[in-house]
Amino acid sequence: MTPKIILVATDFGAASDSALAYGRELSHAFGATLHVLHVRENSFFRPIAADAQSLDRAALHHIERRLTDEDRRELHARAVLETSDATADAITDYARENAVDLIVMGTHGRTGIEHALAGSVAERVVRTAPCPVLTVRCAEREFVVPACVGNPVAPGA
Repeated sequence: MTPKIILVATDFGAASDSALAYGRELSHAFGATLHVLHVRENSFFRPIAADAQSLDRAALHHIERRLTDEDRRELHARAVLETSDATADAITDYARENAVDLIVMGTHGRTGIEHALAGSVAERVVRTAPCPVLTVRCAEREFVVPACVGNPVAPGA
């Protein structure tokens, strides 16, 4: 089955930027629509310095900066912001509700005690997603991009 909708989940880190490069290339290869999703932690019961609307605007701006005009024109790219207490569940719910065919996301590759304490959003998404998931690490050598260096933000943004 050829994917029609590809979802890239981002936390704005280097691994997510690599995942976006893969998602973009796969969307071009298959003629798929590209959705880029960031899940912002729900801060309703937490004291924060900024108001939720300011945080939403900033997060949406970060997503938009990663999309190029070509992404928007050729891939019909869509910037999406969700707020949730459970990031992995928000990603899989979005995929299910929007008939996503492939999820691409970065992973930090944590192991040992760090993995036990922080857990893995990618691991939970892989286990619960309604579609295939491609996880991408920001490695020294990348298949699609030379390395996780340079400006991850769209040119001209």
